[in-house]
Amino acid sequence: MAKQSDDITSVNGLTLTGHTSQHYSEMNLQRIYMDYNATTPLEPEVIQAISEALQDAWGNPSSNYIAGAKAKAIINHSRDNVARMVGGKAEDIIFTSGGTEANNLVLHTAVEHFRRSCRAAEQGEGHQNGNNGLPHIITSNVEHDSVKLVAEHLQKDGKADVTFVPVSKVTARVEVEDIIAAVRPNTCLISIMLANNETGVIMPLQEICQRIKSLNKQRDQLRILLHTDAAQALGKIRVDACELGVDYLTIVGHKFYAPRIGALYVNSPGVRTPLYPMLFGGGQERNFRPGTENTPMIAGLGKAAELVTSNLSDYEGHMRSTKLYLEERLKAVFKDKIHFNSHYPGSDILPNTCNVSILGPTLQGWRVLSNCRRLLASVGAACHSDSGNKPSHILLSCGVSSEVAANALRLSVGRGTTKADVDTVVEDLRETVQLLEEMN
Repeated sequence: MAKQSDDITSVNGLTLTGHTSQHYSEMNLQRIYMDYNATTPLEPEVIQAISEALQDAWGNPSSNYIAGAKAKAIINHSRDNVARMVGGKAEDIIFTSGGTEANNLVLHTAVEHFRRSCRAAEQGEGHQNGNNGLPHIITSNVEHDSVKLVAEHLQKDGKADVTFVPVSKVTARVEVEDIIAAVRPNTCLISIMLANNETGVIMPLQEICQRIKSLNKQRDQLRILLHTDAAQALGKIRVDACELGVDYLTIVGHKFYAPRIGALYVNSPGVRTPLYPMLFGGGQERNFRPGTENTPMIAGLGKAAELVTSNLSDYEGHMRSTKLYLEERLKAVFKDKIHFNSHYPGSDILPNTCNVSILGPTLQGWRVLSNCRRLLASVGAACHSDSGNKPSHILLSCGVSSEVAANALRLSVGRGTTKADVDTVVEDLRETVQLLEEMN
């Protein structure tokens, strides 16, 4: 950057004046990213796997020539790696475009399975499921929109009844007894996220599944299917679908340093666990999800899954110690002006997630972030960024007051976040808070 005069600066051939020049300089400050719950960058090994697939495995995986055979081999290898990451078998993995498609597939499958079972019973085929009325879905009131809005759509269209079980305002978890109390004779699916994307609270999935499986043995009705959206948990904590006891588990690549592609774990799809396609086409993915496979992105997902399987304890340990250091520094600097929206008695939290409010009448989360010079973060779920400056409905549901929730910052650290990054971010927040309070 060459200075030409007191108010004119030349940058890469552009002439900037006054405030514009100052703004450009600020933009060139090293930014510290702490929004890993929104999305993660790709690991170098993942980029390499994608690049090699683009170059060498460009053929159609359904063809017999070399480039197609390479593509098929890469897909099979990736399927093995993704299955291993979640404790399943290769045949349990269906590749999808992402988590939204996977979640939609599960909810639509549950409704369709209920409908077909009822029709079979009516036709006297010996399937006595004892169900009357609409299929009933149970979920929580803090789910991602790709579950929440699908459930609301099915309810609005008269295709299903839905119970949104509220989380406890003490623990921020959905409580097992509340789930059991919501079960009806026509309940066909329970869908509860494994970990919340804003608070980091880990839900009691294993206990829910154990209780429902016991209940299923006592019921004459259709088996209640169990689903978890594990988007925020994968790559941060150990996830084993068999140990959890779920029938379906949603996998989202861009949350664990893979590209924007996803997969759905289904416990023996089409055999033990129903799965009905929403798309129809050329028969790929055993007709469960047809469409020519996106080989490079599947290669990237498989490599990222392999890294998680090999390095999870290191990833988890680093993120946990970094987050704890972040919370210590925030408490040391802001003292009694700090309120942690991710601390709940008796609840386990993701190792990387710190949801915090800095208390003060002018310290709304959006205002703080828009004045930070170094920190890149969010006030909540990235998919709600167009909802204006309203407090997060997730935090309100967890018992956080509207005034405190309005000031929330979701700080989520990653595999490469350092203590030096934390120091920089906390200093940036201290300066920003001081500035906003002086302006007030």
